[in-house]
Amino acid sequence: MTIYVDAKASSAGNGTIEKPFQTINEAAQVAKPGDEVIVLPGLYREYVDPKNAGTDEQRITYRSSEPLGAEITGAELLTGWKPFKGTVWTASVKTAIFGDYDPYTTYVYGDWYFAGRSKHTGCVFMNDQALYEAGSIEACLEGKKSETSWDPEPSIYQWYSEKQGDETVFYANFQDKDPNKEKVEITVRRRCFFPSKTGVSYITVSGFKIDKAATTWAPPAAFQDGMIGPHWSKGWIIEDCDISLSKCAGISVGKYLDPENEHFFTNKHVKSPTQMERDAVCRGQYHGWLKEKIGSHIIRRNHIHHCEQGGIIGRMGGVFSLIEDNHIHHINTMMELGGAEVAGIKLHAAIDVTIRRNHIHHCVMGIWTDWEAQGTRITQNLLHDNHRPTFAKHLEGGMGSQDIFVEVGHGPTLIDNNILLSDVSFRMATEGFALVHNLIMGPIASIDAGCDGMVEGKLRQRYTPYHIPHRTEVMGFMTILHGDDRIYNNIFIKKDDYKFKTETGTSVFDEFPTYEEWIANFDMDNETPDMDALEKFHFRYLPVWAKGNVYLNGAKPWKKEQDAIVDDKSKVFVELEEKDGKFKLKTNLYDLIKDHPVSLVTTETLGKAFQPDQPFENPDGTPITFDTDFEGKKREGKILPGPFAGEF
Repeated sequence: MTIYVDAKASSAGNGTIEKPFQTINEAAQVAKPGDEVIVLPGLYREYVDPKNAGTDEQRITYRSSEPLGAEITGAELLTGWKPFKGTVWTASVKTAIFGDYDPYTTYVYGDWYFAGRSKHTGCVFMNDQALYEAGSIEACLEGKKSETSWDPEPSIYQWYSEKQGDETVFYANFQDKDPNKEKVEITVRRRCFFPSKTGVSYITVSGFKIDKAATTWAPPAAFQDGMIGPHWSKGWIIEDCDISLSKCAGISVGKYLDPENEHFFTNKHVKSPTQMERDAVCRGQYHGWLKEKIGSHIIRRNHIHHCEQGGIIGRMGGVFSLIEDNHIHHINTMMELGGAEVAGIKLHAAIDVTIRRNHIHHCVMGIWTDWEAQGTRITQNLLHDNHRPTFAKHLEGGMGSQDIFVEVGHGPTLIDNNILLSDVSFRMATEGFALVHNLIMGPIASIDAGCDGMVEGKLRQRYTPYHIPHRTEVMGFMTILHGDDRIYNNIFIKKDDYKFKTETGTSVFDEFPTYEEWIANFDMDNETPDMDALEKFHFRYLPVWAKGNVYLNGAKPWKKEQDAIVDDKSKVFVELEEKDGKFKLKTNLYDLIKDHPVSLVTTETLGKAFQPDQPFENPDGTPITFDTDFEGKKREGKILPGPFAGEF
């Protein structure tokens, strides 16, 4: 059945084309498997709470009849502004408008949030741009430019709110603008399209504009909020949408609400947040975290931007998913929020998740896979400008920047055919990864670092889980030994304005053993091994493999790499050009490497990640041959290093 919705219809609609529903949520209460909800162009100021699940064979589809013609927003207009003092105006609303969730008394705060309890989940917008929150009326009057914002000029537009009886009173510094002549909105709803219950599976959301929700901070051992998301279910498709201006997360594929483990560290203090993450993994299995019930979502061709925690976030709920062809930018760049859960894409337990062909830029981090990046593949992505501008100060409690951060996982994590142009390409506080055919212009940081902590002089190791291959069931827990890494056919180029202590290239692995050096410690011919004698080797670095890599402009190879191609004399340039919204790479590097063919890499070449004993393979267990480049072209004949099959 086809159900119609039109914001301009009367309130007495029945969902037919002659008498459409007025709201999407009306349709969401009656839509059943196989139904398609067609939403006509218009502005839908509502929260859509889909009641029924579809099935694998009969999905429930919600579709904007015109691409981005239907807008679902968590905001309402705020009119009737009156001059207060200087360039500050004031207006008020009855607090009852917020119902049982008040964004202007609810702070962005919780586990792994480091920037202090000062910002609220609500926000004021002028002409679809978020204003900055001031800490007082006096600060709002001053309208001082932010020193930490990546785009400081708009930061002089600020707002402040306070309760006065049964009203919420807003003050806003509009500078030279008259708010009664502009579109001014406030967020009043927590979410836009998000089922209130779990298990609402097999939903498609296609072609909507979704914006301005007062989402809450979404760390891994808490309920993970988002403007849109499947809420602990299976088989959603979110496609061709424009998603922006969430206070925290745009799309959440994350964790359900578990009251006994909700922000446990913040609320109860007595267990470390790391321990609560381990608890979350195990409790998740009790709450149905199985391949048959959770994950397998598709997030594709969306424009996700100007959200202040993450573009796409998730803890466990995003397993077995595909994230492709999205344009993600300006995430956490207002620098109002600071904590450990910020990135264009931030996933915990990205088991068998494929992240491909995304364009990610101007984010505090590009892609961050935290814990259990097992069977994760990051491929054919373009990442650039994911670093703090030189004029911006570091936000206290904010994160450092890099294109890709893989943290405390055991692999296999496969990163291939990407273009990485930011100041830092990788942070690898992990083990069991493979870098294949990438163009890399920044260092690899946190090798042998960033996993464990020293507390009162004692080493407190961060044990993290690994899983039965291609499943969610936990196989075991282990600390990060570091190593177990494969680095094949990459191009490393040191930037001219390089400013870090860590070298570009693979020299950061100089203290790591080859496989031959590592395996020799175990006396494999001895049928009665000495457990005590071998114990020290069980906790030393795992081996590294490197072959076919190119090092230019001063990038340095691993000292044990036998066939490294090093050219310190030639001057290499790489420039990213934009024309009509499309990006093209301009470089001379292929003139330098065209006579240096390398070997074709396969799953067999890479072997198995050590702890889970799992090959670097497809989610269905089939092998990979790396014969397709960044652009989807086949590598035939002479194989060249880097992400392109040949000259371009």
